[in-house]
Amino acid sequence: MNHTILLTFDIEDWFQVENFKQYIPFSSWPKCELRVEKNVHKILDLLDSINCNTGPPHHRSTFSSLRNNPTNSKNVSRESASRKGLTHNSKPATHNSGFGLPPPTSRLALHALNSSPFDLSLSPSTLRLTSHVKSSPKATFFVLGWIAERLPHLVREIQARGHEIASHGYGHELCREQSTEDLKNDLVKSKNLLEDITGEPVYGYRAPSFSINDHILQLIRETGYLYDSSFNSFGLHGRYGRMKLNGNGRNGILYTISDNFFELPVSNLKLLNRILPWGGGGYFRLIPLSIFKQGVDKILKKQEVYLFYLHPWEVDSDQPKVSEIPRSFKFRHYVNLDKTYGKLSMFLGSLKKYRFLTCFQYVTEEPHQTR
Repeated sequence: MNHTILLTFDIEDWFQVENFKQYIPFSSWPKCELRVEKNVHKILDLLDSINCNTGPPHHRSTFSSLRNNPTNSKNVSRESASRKGLTHNSKPATHNSGFGLPPPTSRLALHALNSSPFDLSLSPSTLRLTSHVKSSPKATFFVLGWIAERLPHLVREIQARGHEIASHGYGHELCREQSTEDLKNDLVKSKNLLEDITGEPVYGYRAPSFSINDHILQLIRETGYLYDSSFNSFGLHGRYGRMKLNGNGRNGILYTISDNFFELPVSNLKLLNRILPWGGGGYFRLIPLSIFKQGVDKILKKQEVYLFYLHPWEVDSDQPKVSEIPRSFKFRHYVNLDKTYGKLSMFLGSLKKYRFLTCFQYVTEEPHQTR
């Protein structure tokens, strides 16, 4: 059985969620208690405790010509940003290359793809895998730049445990509420910051609150990312963005947006021509586990891959309470927080017969079968 699980975690703290923005503005964040590090460690330890199948991806032919060019990793992000006309203090330059890279000799050119499918030598953040070995699940952590700036050691800890580091933007502002220039600067700043901390390329991006659209997607492409994972097809949530993906080529759950740029949507359940939110987050906390697992099984049967997301604050029932928020926000944020960690542990345990990949590994596989 070749079903694939993509675990993703959006690394933000309890006070940074959109529902609290009116009550805890950005200017007050430095005064708030940081709890994200403890909660991320809980998740990392849980992942390490699970023994599962990990199988190496077979690389897409799109990337087969890209090889590693050894360099001083400390200078990777600065030199790559300079080549693309992107720095913290300059406006991002537009280009037509899709991934924003020069020819395959680029030091940011998917340097991990230089070994055989059965000895996949990747950077520490994307792991060294061998064929069908037993290992702990590896996930993709979309890290908020504001958090990374204050806890760079946490980013390195995630990386050192074999997980992929990707960007969640810098200040958790909704993408569509930013000007084009501000959003480009946010995309570049968060990418450069994470690359400086890890010494490795950052390939993926996820928009805060899935606030994506076609224009924003092109800005993400222009600022040098390989893939975006911001599309949530559940249409009844007011903050989730909308995109026209029907015209794009699809392999598995992966959409080709342009040469060397892809969209990797969150998984949802289609039932009786309706889209039900089944990717994780508050829906995972709310839906009974037995029912949730049945939905995941249906998704896997149809698509052979399932992409899950969660936030570290969702395993923290002791976080400070924001009393002044409306009842609807209280329910959405606090429902079943005391049960989430145990539920997550049982959920991941039920999936250990499947293979786990990071988003980068899935994107760079050989073409998936379209269902």
